[in-house]
Amino acid sequence: MSRIGKAPVTIPSDVTLTVSDDNTVTVKGKLGELTQKINMNINLKLSEGELTLERTSETKEAKAQHGLSRALIFNMVEGVNEGFTKVQELVGVGYRASNNGQRLELALGYSHPIVFEVPAEVKLETESAKGKSPLIKLTSHDKQLVGQVAAKIRSLRKPEPYKGKGVRFQGEEIRRKAGKTAG
Repeated sequence: MSRIGKAPVTIPSDVTLTVSDDNTVTVKGKLGELTQKINMNINLKLSEGELTLERTSETKEAKAQHGLSRALIFNMVEGVNEGFTKVQELVGVGYRASNNGQRLELALGYSHPIVFEVPAEVKLETESAKGKSPLIKLTSHDKQLVGQVAAKIRSLRKPEPYKGKGVRFQGEEIRRKAGKTAG
């Protein structure tokens, strides 16, 4: 039995969770509303501030969906209650980031600036301080969307292993390689 799937999802008092007949879960909170369709192999039982998930059968697919469904619902509840934040830093000489509303303008060492349109559900902030790497801060109630946007920004210039230049998550360790040695 899935250890993650067995754990009940605790619902805070300021969050409302509803389950429809076709296994669609809707979560509303102070930061927004999220909806997710759950596989029919999973039974959802809502009682007194807790949601429990049970498998209808012991098939391989049902076992795979058990933990996944619980994690998705847990992330929805946490997202509408507290939200999620990803912070990225630009490491490299001349690398800059600025935003104008939901438009992120990046200078990443290419011959042209890169303009990236961020979805409306994600709040975008940029910070530039002298002597420090520029920071990009993404905040939203949808964990999947924040992660997807952050991954897309990172893919514009991945950190390279020799000097470590590129877009990286704050606190991320880059495995460095030794360069050539003069003979």
